[in-house]
Amino acid sequence: MDQLSAMRVFVRVVETGNFTRAAATLSMPKTTVTNLVQSLEAHLRTTLLNRTTRRVMVTTDGALYYERAQQLISELDELDGSLSNSQTQPSGRLRVEMAAAFAEALVIPNMCDFHNRYPQIKLDIGVGDRLVDYIAENVDCALRAGTPTDQSLIARKVGEIGMQTYAAPLYLRNFGAPAHPQDLEKDHFSVGYLNAKAGRVMSLEFRKGEETIEIDPRYVVSINDARLYVNAAIAGMGIAQSPRFMVRDALDKGELVEVLPEWHCESLPLYIVYPQTRHLSNKVRVFVDWMAKLVQNLKVEDNRDQIRKVG
Repeated sequence: MDQLSAMRVFVRVVETGNFTRAAATLSMPKTTVTNLVQSLEAHLRTTLLNRTTRRVMVTTDGALYYERAQQLISELDELDGSLSNSQTQPSGRLRVEMAAAFAEALVIPNMCDFHNRYPQIKLDIGVGDRLVDYIAENVDCALRAGTPTDQSLIARKVGEIGMQTYAAPLYLRNFGAPAHPQDLEKDHFSVGYLNAKAGRVMSLEFRKGEETIEIDPRYVVSINDARLYVNAAIAGMGIAQSPRFMVRDALDKGELVEVLPEWHCESLPLYIVYPQTRHLSNKVRVFVDWMAKLVQNLKVEDNRDQIRKVG
């Protein structure tokens, strides 16, 4: 028996909850997974897992063994990675989850650059802003906007994206331009951005000098997808706050214009998150670095846009 392989399989069975999912994520036959766990139990002379027809339950001995095995595997992977990172090109499959807006407007347009830099990485992009079971779905990491609150995840900040406030000419013809952020609570409407996890529409923040204002805007429609949120603003449904890179085409076409330009919005932090049970592999590390450069380039482009606007 290859004890290290058996330990890896046992850890994956515990993390995924059953033999079938473990086999799928490891690309192994289910019988191989079962035999390795049975061999490990025979070697240790103890029962690690209690099996039923529907689920797998970890025994007391199994829980203790899982904790130590997971730690040892993580340390071994980290050691192997630290020695090989400087000697080999990162390779293999990299599964990343991200919101559709970031995939469409930020990542996909730059994928040729990523491939040219790291030709041996196959990037699988899952689109959505949902809760992810990283182990069961074999997801390496996720790109997330906003400060992460899940303490079970390790978060690495890749940068901040500037935000500004926009409205469609159609909306401005019907309602005029707001003179102050507080107008959004009285005489104006916003497109509401629905935080699906919290079940409420997000507030809007404005800052000018030392003054900061948080607004709970009036709205007719709220949306939990960033692309549709911008489209609703273009349709004249209300005022919206958005990263400039997402509305650049709409600004160039005259479909949106900036409002309240003297009031700044809070920047949107971007993080790469991954589970604590996984070390930061070389392929994840280079993706983090690449994303950080993309966000930095966005800042440069936004600054150029501001200079052109003032000029």
